[in-house]
Parts: sequence; C-alpha cells; structure tokens
Amino acid sequence: MKGNAVIGQSGGPTAVINASLVGLVEAAEQRSEVPRVFGLRYGIRGLLDGQLVDLSSLTPRRLSALRETPSSALGSTRYKLHDEDLPAVLEALKSRDIRYFFLIGGNDTMDTVQRVESYCRENGYELRGVGIPKTVDNDLFGTDHTPGFPSAARDIALSVQQAGRLARDMQKVDQYAVFQAIGRDAGWLAAAAGLAKHREADAPHLVYVPEVPMNRSAFLHDVHRCVEEFGYAYIVCGEGVVWEDGTPVSASGTVDEFSNVEFGAMGGASAALNLHRLIGEHTGYRGEFQIPESLPMCAADRISHTDREEAYACGREAMRLASTGTSGVMVTIERAETSPYRSKLATADLAEVARRTHRLPAEYYDSDRRLPTEAFRSYAAPLVGELPPFSTIDDLPVVSS
Repeated sequence: MKGNAVIGQSGGPTAVINASLVGLVEAAEQRSEVPRVFGLRYGIRGLLDGQLVDLSSLTPRRLSALRETPSSALGSTRYKLHDEDLPAVLEALKSRDIRYFFLIGGNDTMDTVQRVESYCRENGYELRGVGIPKTVDNDLFGTDHTPGFPSAARDIALSVQQAGRLARDMQKVDQYAVFQAIGRDAGWLAAAAGLAKHREADAPHLVYVPEVPMNRSAFLHDVHRCVEEFGYAYIVCGEGVVWEDGTPVSASGTVDEFSNVEFGAMGGASAALNLHRLIGEHTGYRGEFQIPESLPMCAADRISHTDREEAYACGREAMRLASTGTSGVMVTIERAETSPYRSKLATADLAEVARRTHRLPAEYYDSDRRLPTEAFRSYAAPLVGELPPFSTIDDLPVVSS
C-alpha cells in the first residue's frame, strides 16, 4: 500500500525515545511505498492543529545525532483524544495521504493508536496503525520491558548508589534520607534502587513499592531498626505508594486528562516529603529527602546501551510490520535468554495493551524485608548494565592512642 507515514511521541519522554523515532524514519527510507514520513509536533495534537514536520528531509548526520539525543524531539502531549476529534483526525490523514500511523508511548498512547486505526477502518479509509512501546515506568502489558525503563533504572540505581554513600558518611548529621522514584502505579523503578545494594549495610535499607500498601507503625519501626543497626536509614519509595486504606502517601488530589494521579503536581506534597515529615515528627531524627522527579527520563549520560539499541530496533520493526500489512498491534520485546542477555521482537494486540498494565510481580519484592528480591536483580541487571565499583575503608581499625 503506497502512502505517507506519520509518527508522534506521547506521554513522558525517555533517554532513548528518539532512537525509536530514528529507527522508523530510517526503515521508511528503504520502503519505496512510503514517500515521506511526517512528524507530529506535540503528539496527536499535531494532527488536530496542523503542526507536522517533514522528517524525510533529515540528513543521515542529523538522524545519527538525533538517535543519541534524550527526551522527545517532536515534543510530547498528555492530551486525551475525544470521540469528537476523530473526524478531524481522519480528514488530516486524508489531506496528506497518510496510510501509516505510528505513536511512541505507553498505555494511553496505545489506546489512541487503536482508536484512530479503528475509526479509519470503520469509515472505509485504509490505515495501518502500529504502536511503538515507551515508558520509564515499565508498566506496559505484553512486553518483557519497555524501551526507556533500562536507562531510567540505571539512573535510579546510580543515584541511590552515590546518594547512599553520602547518607552513610553524613549519618552523624542526618540519620535518614528518603529517595523518591517515579512510577505511578508500578514499583519497577523503586525496585531498581536495590541494584546498588551488595551488602546488608549498603543503601537502600528499605524500599517501598505501590503494589504493597504501607503501614505507618511498621514503617516507623523499620526506620528505627535501620538507624539502630546501621547508624542511618536510607529509604526508597515509589511516587505512587499508598497506605493500607488506599490513600496515596503523597495525598495528591490532582489528576490528568486520563484520570491518573499527578503526584506532587501544582505544589502538592510528595510521598518522600510526607514520609520525611512522618519520621521527623515521630522519632526526632534529622533527615533529608531526595526527589529527582522526571530527571531519569532524560539522562543521556546514564543511558543503557542495550536500551538504546532495543528502542531503535522497535522503531524499525514498527515500519516493517506496517509495510507488510500488520495493523492494530504494538511492538514488544521478548526475552530469549537472561545470561547472556538476548531478546527478540514480537507483537501484542493494542486493545490488550490499552486495557491492562504490567505491575511488579510478587516474586520480585520481599514484603517482609521491604526489599527487591534476587529474582528482580536477575531480571533487571542485564538491562541496566554494570554499575561502577566503589571502595570503602570500613575494615580499617580505629588507631588507639
């Protein structure tokens, strides 16, 4: 089927999302049936607002540089597509003879691809729609992991490895630190902090994930135990952690257009800040909180090379699938082998991806120890890559006078 292609980026960015963009553009250049590839400025809004750019005009040199560039080069959006928008979307596609439709994103983005593809089909316009996975949260159904997660997980692991050393060395000043990881309803990134831990005394000492509700008394008990045992407590929490009654620890009441809670938005309190305050009020300890917020989404200097290569491959595969007649699917990554790590590409139905989420499995989190398990380490370590070794002088005896 001959026709132009269009691609957009939606939701939160990642350090490797542009690699997927470049993969698709370069694959399209090899398809004579795809004369041009348009890019949507700010996601689906680009179609509605007539804001498209010609990605086919990019030189190989610029594409190569773009592949290494973090964040969303086309600009992103969290706009929820309404039914009344669909006629305008169809007309915009027709006006530019667009027959191949791609969005890079998460669950809500896959829902958009499915709705556009279905509407065009129901109205007699032949369009092939394929979703390209992306989310640092790693909560997309149907894929072993999502492009963007390994790099964000590496960022979290490195941050906790280094901030944990800071907390250890400053324990006579601050007896605790609370680090907040992004991840709305899934604890994958909070668990990634555990990759920095090799000894019981290493940070993090406690990790809390959204999948397992927290108990205030047990939390305070665990903090006190760590201070007594290690001299300080280093705590990691996912931004979406909840109390046993289901109340978000962040106490945020702000939601986006998809009814997702926006943690810490509009100046609201965050989970880390509230846990920090709770510890201080009940123990008298002095401590600090560390909230990198969205920084792990764009840290090109902490990228996972496996992540970038897989993101690029997903973009190329999306174009291959669409040009050979496949539509209504999302590209997925299947793990073929863990050691040594090897993956292959497959697909998942867009309707399934849009309806379901991929939360942290129970076997990846020890709810008694409040730490990720060895099974999680085996899963995540090949994606994140080796962390730098740090030295210690803890074994040196104190010199007597």
